[in-house]
Amino acid sequence: MTDRTSTQSYRTERFKAFVDAVVAIAMTLLILPLMESVSDAGAAKLTTFEFLAEHTGQLMSFLLSFFLIANFWMGHHRQYDEVTAITRPLLLCNVLWMATIVWLPVPTAMLGQMDTDPLQQVVYIGTLILTSVATLIARAYLLRHPELTTASADRIRHGAAADVATIVLFAIALGLGIAIGPVGYFALLLLLFTGPLARLVLLLWRRQADVG
Repeated sequence: MTDRTSTQSYRTERFKAFVDAVVAIAMTLLILPLMESVSDAGAAKLTTFEFLAEHTGQLMSFLLSFFLIANFWMGHHRQYDEVTAITRPLLLCNVLWMATIVWLPVPTAMLGQMDTDPLQQVVYIGTLILTSVATLIARAYLLRHPELTTASADRIRHGAAADVATIVLFAIALGLGIAIGPVGYFALLLLLFTGPLARLVLLLWRRQADVG
């Protein structure tokens, strides 16, 4: 007898709208600490220059997380643009993905307002790793259930390779951050090498398939 929880499907339109709303709210929450800082600066009679100088860390953390969430959303949009049905397991993968997106404003506020320490970097970059892992799990599920998407298996594998490359680069950035301290967040620039590393991952997979 077929397990209804694994075969039950949900309307893709409502699913995508819900994800878009969650992402929009998370991106909006990123600005709230800065709004509070503006109020505090007004009460303290700070000039605009003094405010910007005093809250450079908050501004940088906002821009960084805003860009990262936007990038995650664009990748999610491309992935699910070709998905024709949402099953319970696929929905659960996305619940995990959305949980990491909603949580990200918290470590972003920590990054902008607290002194950097190794645990803070684990929380922040670890959240980014979990987001990518959730994306990878969903792609693996789609590879096993091609009837749920119009995307070719090769296209899904390309996306999975990019996910693996992203996870590896985030992990390297985390290790460097812990090793060298506050400036370690600049190691996130390693993400610029996602494309070349993804191509290497694909090449290794193909060679392994040929050997097998």
